[in-house]
Amino acid sequence: MKKAADRKFSEQTYMTDFFESFGLKIENMAITPAEYISSVPEEKLEDLGIEPETFFISLEAFVADFESMMSDKGMNVESLTIVGGQDKSGNPENVKLTINKGDIICIVGPTGSGKSRLLADIEWLADGDTPTGRRILINGEKPDLSIRYSPEHKLVAQLSQNMNFVMDLTAEEFVMMHAESRLVENPAEKTALIIEQANMLAGEQFKPDTPVTSLSGGQSRALMIADTAFLSKSPVVLVDEIENAGIDRKKALELLVKEEKLVLMATHDPILALMGSKRIVIKNGGIHEIIETSSEERGSLEALRKLDEKLLTMRNILRTGGRLNNIDDTII
Repeated sequence: MKKAADRKFSEQTYMTDFFESFGLKIENMAITPAEYISSVPEEKLEDLGIEPETFFISLEAFVADFESMMSDKGMNVESLTIVGGQDKSGNPENVKLTINKGDIICIVGPTGSGKSRLLADIEWLADGDTPTGRRILINGEKPDLSIRYSPEHKLVAQLSQNMNFVMDLTAEEFVMMHAESRLVENPAEKTALIIEQANMLAGEQFKPDTPVTSLSGGQSRALMIADTAFLSKSPVVLVDEIENAGIDRKKALELLVKEEKLVLMATHDPILALMGSKRIVIKNGGIHEIIETSSEERGSLEALRKLDEKLLTMRNILRTGGRLNNIDDTII
C-alpha cells in the first residue's frame, strides 16, 4: 500500500486540513504531498518550521488516525441484559432481563421511585458497583473496562428531560459541526436530512438558520432525537420523559428503532408506556415487576392515541386564537 505522501490529494482530500494547519494551502488536488513539499522553497519551509522527514511521519500518523476513525462503526450491540440487584430496603430484585436490538422497553413508576437510577446504571454499565448492585451485560457478557470508560466508544446515548443550548450557532451549523466531527460522507446532505426529520417530529417548524438558543423545548428535543438517530454511534438510547416535549412521540420512537437503536424510556405517559414491548415497574428504588404489553393493552393504545389527537386539535385551536365554547362532536 502506498504511503500517504505518495497518494494524490484527490484520493484523500482530508489531508488538505493537515497541510492548512501548517499554513500550506493546497490548490492542485492532482499532485501528491511529496510532490507538493518538494515544490515549496526551502526558505518557506524553514519559516513555517517544517522539516520534511518529520513532517511526513506526522502526516502518516494523521492519515492512519483518520482512516481508523472512518472504519470505526462502533461496537455491535445485539442485546443488553439487566441483572438485578436490590431496592432501597435491600430486597433482592431477582431479575434478569435481556433487551434486543430494535426493542422499546419502557420504565414506569412514581416520581422519585428510581427510574433515573436504572437509566444511570445502564449508562454506566454497572458492575455491582452502584447503590443498586445491578450488573449490565452486553451481548450476554460483562463489557470490557476499556469500553466502559472510553469516551470515544460510548455504548449509550442519553436524551434527558432538559435540552438547553448555550452555543451561538444556527441549527444547521450545530448539526454540521457534529456531522463533520463524525467524518460522515456528505455532511451537508446528512445535516439537511436531520433538520428535515427533526421538523417532522417537532410540533412547530424551525428553519436551518434558526439559532439553537431560540429553539423551543420541543424543537430542541426533536433536533437531538434526529441527531442521535443519524449521527450517534451509540447503539443504546436512554430517553428520560419526552411526553412534555411537544414532539410526535410515535414518530420519534419509530425513527430510533428504524436506525437499529435499542431504546429504553422512562415515562409517565400511558401512550408511551404501552408503545413498548415490555415495561419495567419501579418501586422503592428497585425493579418490582416486568410486564409484557398485552393485545388488550394494544387495543387501549389505539383508543388513547385517538384521544391524544383530539386533545392536540383542541390545543391548536386555542394556540391560534380559537375558542372551545362549542366543541364539535368530531373533536370530542
